[in-house]
Amino acid sequence: MRIRYLPETLINQIAAGEVLERPAAAVKELVENAIDAHANRIDVEIRDGGKSYISVSDDGHGMSHDELIAALDRHATSKLPDDDLLNVDHLGFRGEALPSIASVSRLTVSTKDSASGDSWKILVEGGKKAMPVPTSHAQGTKIEVRDLFFATPARLKFMKTERSEYTAVKDIMVRLAMAWPEIAFTLTHNGKKALNLQAGRSEDLLGQSKDRMEALLGREFIENALVLDATRENIRITGFAGLPTMNKATSQWQYLFVNGRPVKDKLVIGAVRGGYMDVLARDRHPMVAIFVEVPSDEVDVNVHPAKAEVRFQDPNLVRGLMVSAIRHALHQGGHQTASTVSLAALRNLEKQKAHLIDQVQAANSMGHYANQSANPMIPSGFYASPQSGGVPAAYAMSGAESSAAAQMGLSENLAQQSYNAGYSADPAHQPMIFNEVPSARADHHDFIDSNPHIPNEAEFKAQEQNPLGAARTQLHENYIIAQNQDGLVIIDQHAAHERLVYERFKTQLADGGIEIQGLLTPEIIEMDEGDISRLLPFSDQMKKLGLEIEAFGPGAIAVRSIPALLGKINITKLVQDLADEVIEYGSPQRLEEEINHVLSTMACHGSVRSGRRMNAQEMNHLLREMEETPSSGQCNHGRPTYIKLSLNDIERLFGRH
Repeated sequence: MRIRYLPETLINQIAAGEVLERPAAAVKELVENAIDAHANRIDVEIRDGGKSYISVSDDGHGMSHDELIAALDRHATSKLPDDDLLNVDHLGFRGEALPSIASVSRLTVSTKDSASGDSWKILVEGGKKAMPVPTSHAQGTKIEVRDLFFATPARLKFMKTERSEYTAVKDIMVRLAMAWPEIAFTLTHNGKKALNLQAGRSEDLLGQSKDRMEALLGREFIENALVLDATRENIRITGFAGLPTMNKATSQWQYLFVNGRPVKDKLVIGAVRGGYMDVLARDRHPMVAIFVEVPSDEVDVNVHPAKAEVRFQDPNLVRGLMVSAIRHALHQGGHQTASTVSLAALRNLEKQKAHLIDQVQAANSMGHYANQSANPMIPSGFYASPQSGGVPAAYAMSGAESSAAAQMGLSENLAQQSYNAGYSADPAHQPMIFNEVPSARADHHDFIDSNPHIPNEAEFKAQEQNPLGAARTQLHENYIIAQNQDGLVIIDQHAAHERLVYERFKTQLADGGIEIQGLLTPEIIEMDEGDISRLLPFSDQMKKLGLEIEAFGPGAIAVRSIPALLGKINITKLVQDLADEVIEYGSPQRLEEEINHVLSTMACHGSVRSGRRMNAQEMNHLLREMEETPSSGQCNHGRPTYIKLSLNDIERLFGRH
């Protein structure tokens, strides 16, 4: 067959296949056009998930007669005034969206030009357009899309259920509404309004963004999110980073933007993962809404048909700033934990309360309740450890852990040092009993001081002024019950102390640096040349963490040293994993994660164990250290270390409210 030119309609249909894979993509393109038209309000209506009908109305500047005709031709746009593809200041810029949609649907465009005041309407069916006719229309533009993909039936076979398509449309609307809080948005599906967002009323953009986040993600997110605001050179990072304890099983709750454009870029996603690296497990994901502002000539948005990916002129600068902004916010958050944890606990208690009420009512109806005997709970008080000195066997490091500690310059006796720093097993540390009620464990006379010190009320009140309050008792030798001004606090003693020890380890490691173990014979690893080319630019970064690599001819890498902390490891697998992470996230993070994992394991074995009886002084010392240590609100895996219940919550459980 001879080479020939394709018909214009077929060209548009091919372009539509690249840009419009589903109704949500059409909604995205049309809403972005409305934003570019400086709209203050955008109304979207869809039916059947957008498959049968899409309508996007705005109050922007509209189009003239000639502009309306041109807008339906490919590569006709008003958004590149200087024809500079390296300096894109608008969401759309290719001039493909409208003609592509028109080529595979029945399209109607009604518009009123703000300059002339004239109103026009045009019809397009399957790419065949009529001439504009005068009409009556309010200021702005309304685009109606009927029977999307009717002209390309094969595409219809790949459409998902109505619910799935609607969910995708709503997700797009939510992301665009987040990025532009100064614009009012509505979304209506099958006659039912799904979104109704008013334009931000705050004077500053941060206040508008906060209001919009609360409207879309709920007050719980705002109450448990830390504000991001960091600038380096001409790049700015703003937004909200959720507390690690408010995490999810998937990354769908991560909203990322570059210059107001929603993106799913691997570098930005990897930066979020790097920021939460040592406060979340690998299979958990934080809730974030992060906005990256960078000069338009320093970012390429023309690398993906859906404009979901970008390329930065200085990717290391952007990633480094994002990671540091997140970590700084988490550090500033101190010991804070998500209130959602307490709310979940309250919901469970409410269910148990309802169940108990049902049981009591049933017993009363049968006349049994009155015969039930009282069974009061007797507090056990505080117990000192029976250890005569040193660290119990449960606290001791294994041989491998001791060796790793020595290699990184930490004392082999570090577990004992951490244990003794406020958590002494010295029998001279006698227990403090806060009541005169005989203990249920009084038979364990070895743990009971014959002449205990009973703190006075003034001592309690002084401790209760602290955020985590004053320790009152220990429950099941694992949970500390404390009272503060607002209510009570339940602390997981092992999880809390594990985090404290982990943070000490990190500080020591940062002060002393990474101990490097040179290899007597370099490890030669055969790899794909593409993986090698992607990995080598990060060689300086990896060298700081103790891994020294260099090219070894075509198709191979030589490893000359590894972090001593890691001990015996599979070097080949580690390097291959790092190369995979560069592909997935734009940077190698596995090495730092492995180092943090070793520190976390050592911290676990060097911390207060579950089942360890603690006296009042030990418990209060733990609480005060938690208040002073960043990230102490969650353990090394992102689980909460404590739960707060306000006095109002407790009174509600007992029917006082």
